[in-house]
Amino acid sequence: MSFARDSFKGSFPALITPMKNSAVDEAAFRKLVAWQIAQGSHGLVPCGTTGESPTLSHEEHRRVVEICVDEANGRVPVIAGAGSNSTVEAIALTKHAKATGADAVLSVTGYYNRPSQEGMYRHYAAIAEAVDIPIIVYIVPGRTIVEVSVETMGRLSKIPNIIGVKDATANLARPLRERAACSKDWIQLSGEDGTALAYMVQGGQGCISVTANVAPKLCADFQNACLKHDYTTALALQTRLMPLHDAMFCEPSPAPVKFAVSQLGLCTDEVRMPLVSATDEARAVVRAAMEAAGVAKA
Repeated sequence: MSFARDSFKGSFPALITPMKNSAVDEAAFRKLVAWQIAQGSHGLVPCGTTGESPTLSHEEHRRVVEICVDEANGRVPVIAGAGSNSTVEAIALTKHAKATGADAVLSVTGYYNRPSQEGMYRHYAAIAEAVDIPIIVYIVPGRTIVEVSVETMGRLSKIPNIIGVKDATANLARPLRERAACSKDWIQLSGEDGTALAYMVQGGQGCISVTANVAPKLCADFQNACLKHDYTTALALQTRLMPLHDAMFCEPSPAPVKFAVSQLGLCTDEVRMPLVSATDEARAVVRAAMEAAGVAKA
């Protein structure tokens, strides 16, 4: 790992995967990565949910991670999406992320097959044993149904290369309970923009953010304020961002955020089926939120 453990903090956009004519738009993705770094994002997360990882082929998934690592070129940490509900597949993606030079991986819980707590513990333990790379556990029960319990997370935190969590539960009692259950250097990253301020107040170190795709500077400024415990500034920024947070999910993600980024001239708004592009109604909501936040292109 080229970055120290305490580098995994601040604003990490859950990057969209730009597409054009049904293919990954590699040039647009490079442009997006470079812009994110220039705007102050503290790190990058390719091939997560927002990156449409479920509909990327294995070849595309690997290529997107490779481009992100190459374009970042050691300037910021890259946490590569490498999760699967198949342990064998998750290990393969994690091995590729390490070989490519990613600094950590984001590994989602078992969607669809709904493993038990013991099953999830063994899943993550097997990945950690197979690949020596920092692993961040991704809990998002709205998509996976299953949720790693605080008790299971405490067990996982004892495995040296399982270093933290992306918490998209929006359960604001959880971060404090997890702080008590896990190792002292456990990394807690919010995965839910709307509750990120409250999460940070309770000891969080950052956010893997959808909104940061379209408002990276504001999201980085917000995180910088939180990390300095300047919650007056953070509250003002979060208030400004909140309509945009909401707009990003006015229709199935990432259609709204892809439309938003397309309005900045960085990519098309194309998504991969079974998702469809944002409707006219959603586009109006997104445009209004971008204007309110001051991030609309003149």
